[in-house]
Amino acid sequence: MTTAYDLVVRGGLVVTAGAESVADIGVADGRIAQIGGDMSGEREIDATGKLVLPGGVDMHVHLSPVEMDGESVPWADDFTSGSRAAAAGGVTTIGNIGFPRPAERLPELVARLAAEAARDSVVDFVIHPVLMEPDAQTANDIARLAELGHTSLKIFMSIGDFDTKLPGFVEALGEAGKQGMLTMVHCEDSCVIEQATAELRAQGRTGLRHYGESRPTRSEQVAVSRMIAFAETVGAPIYIVHLGSEGALSEARAARGRGQRVYVETRPIYLYFTDEKFAGEDGPLFVGNPPLRGARDRDALWAGLAAGHVDTCCTDHAAWTLADKLDPELTVDTARPGMSELETLMPVLFSEGVRKGRLSLSRFIEVTSTNAAKLFGLYPQKGTIAVGSDADLVVWDPELRRPVVGAQGLSRAGYSLYEGWDVVGAPAQTISRGEVVYSEGAVVAGQGRGRLVGRGPTRDL
Repeated sequence: MTTAYDLVVRGGLVVTAGAESVADIGVADGRIAQIGGDMSGEREIDATGKLVLPGGVDMHVHLSPVEMDGESVPWADDFTSGSRAAAAGGVTTIGNIGFPRPAERLPELVARLAAEAARDSVVDFVIHPVLMEPDAQTANDIARLAELGHTSLKIFMSIGDFDTKLPGFVEALGEAGKQGMLTMVHCEDSCVIEQATAELRAQGRTGLRHYGESRPTRSEQVAVSRMIAFAETVGAPIYIVHLGSEGALSEARAARGRGQRVYVETRPIYLYFTDEKFAGEDGPLFVGNPPLRGARDRDALWAGLAAGHVDTCCTDHAAWTLADKLDPELTVDTARPGMSELETLMPVLFSEGVRKGRLSLSRFIEVTSTNAAKLFGLYPQKGTIAVGSDADLVVWDPELRRPVVGAQGLSRAGYSLYEGWDVVGAPAQTISRGEVVYSEGAVVAGQGRGRLVGRGPTRDL
């Protein structure tokens, strides 16, 4: 007997992190109800000759303002434009980094930003609250977050007064571990950065061509080493965001070799560009934290991504406009780190990674979807194609050739680091919980259909 479904995706090569086969997929009430066998659909998508992949899970984006020193600094993208860019790029779940306002407790922060995202986002989302001021109530806040299904936290080691608050941060790290939460850590040592930047100032070398020197590789490596020691002391897992250098990766690999739960994220810029970019007229466009490194670091990250030493490739999407990035008044002290990546994450990595033999197709799915879903308590609701999972699917055309034209993208940045690149492989349709949100070059879903995703504890890979 043929079963009727809301949606049937027919004839595609269904690929997950562990298997692949040509099969039809039946979707009912936003979830995958059947894979293979007889079925009919109220709506049907012909995926013949295409791949059907799990929707991308990018757990590191910035779509809400940075709240710092009483000032609110917005990015070029918010939940509206950023989530539309995500849908166009095949990403169906995003993790937004949220900064607290003065005196705002972490559960209040998450509630505020979740409401904003529910109003504006096209795709599903989670909120990662940033811990800025650990105090006597922090442990209670962390326990409350876990109770509400928010099982992640972020800490910045690069902020200047991190060391003065170190006991509170380590205590919070331990409490998060006890609650089954994963702590995300920005690993750059503020003391090293301050010293290196002071030397550049004294020498009059403050232009952005010197940005890499202001945040040298040792600032990342020493921060990774220290945070690993803190996490080992309190028995908590950590997730090192946007790791960019061979030395830092070696520290993480050594800790994992001792059985420590250390997970590593990298981001696209470290795979495609090196610090030579800073010497060009468009060098400021490539400013990010940590900065671009050398060719040896780039090659180490590709090798780590393929071998499993790097677990995820997420964007750290933090978009500025072209005018903001190229402001001639900017210095190593006032630079605007960040770039737009949500729309290009999966297409460029497929083109440069899978098609060029650097990554297997299954590894591509792991690093863009499955691993992040597991680490952040979303799996198997997200990150795979299985009966009972959310119907977050990407009908992927592996032969679709598109030049990158930033001005035509959905990010308000208005430009791309990959301007003019000939990228092969991109979404034909993006489906979120059974609803087509992007099709053949256009976002077709309404603002505010995205949902906050409840999460469980982090799980080992």
